[in-house]
Amino acid sequence: MFNDVEAPQPPKVFETPLEIAANLRTLLESHDPLIITFHERSQRFQSYVVEVDRDSNSFALDEMIPRDGEKYLENGEPFRIEGFHDGVRIAWEYDQPMTISTSADGTRCYRGVLPQSITYHQRRNAFRAALKLTQLVDVFFDGEKLKGSGALRGKLLDISATGCKLRFEGDVEERLQLGQVYEKFKAGGQLGLVDVMVELRHLHFEERLNATFAGIRFHNLNGQMQRKIESFVYQLQREARRFDKDDY
Repeated sequence: MFNDVEAPQPPKVFETPLEIAANLRTLLESHDPLIITFHERSQRFQSYVVEVDRDSNSFALDEMIPRDGEKYLENGEPFRIEGFHDGVRIAWEYDQPMTISTSADGTRCYRGVLPQSITYHQRRNAFRAALKLTQLVDVFFDGEKLKGSGALRGKLLDISATGCKLRFEGDVEERLQLGQVYEKFKAGGQLGLVDVMVELRHLHFEERLNATFAGIRFHNLNGQMQRKIESFVYQLQREARRFDKDDY
């Protein structure tokens, strides 16, 4: 169904300071959210890269959300950092001490030396189809872990066999937690998904558009749901190719 060029690539490990700094700078400039997990602990924390200094071989992370994770960092507990940029997973283990400091804009941050290595992995293993504005699918986001009252209603912007991108009107970041699994995701229309479990992988409020964008990964799909999603993606792929041909 999918081209070989779209198959997942094996992970690469970068170990030179130049490569490591370049990848951290990508996360910094794109303001891609990071998930931090401490070894032996199940709770997840969110942060961002806020500074990268190749000259001093250092970088800084934004204050963790929730801030409880700061005490583990102060105790020197090793942790893992994972971020995603355009479908690429950028992750590293970290066991060096970090100091609590202040970033250039005066906000709380954590400084440390650059990691010794990072893993760069193209994870996307399926064609990602964007929906036209006239065919955007209504989605409903709910579950016991959703903060506030009532389900979130939004639009499906694009979809692959493994996940999709959503748009919600206004700022709903406070209602969602990066890395959390929600058990009641629904998508209407031709897709027709009901109570699918999803994991929140990206979350960003765009003030200029007054909209929150979320990236989710399907979680524990059964065979029927998987086939339904793949069929929908394949249909969008065929339509996109036909549209491209009509342009010539």
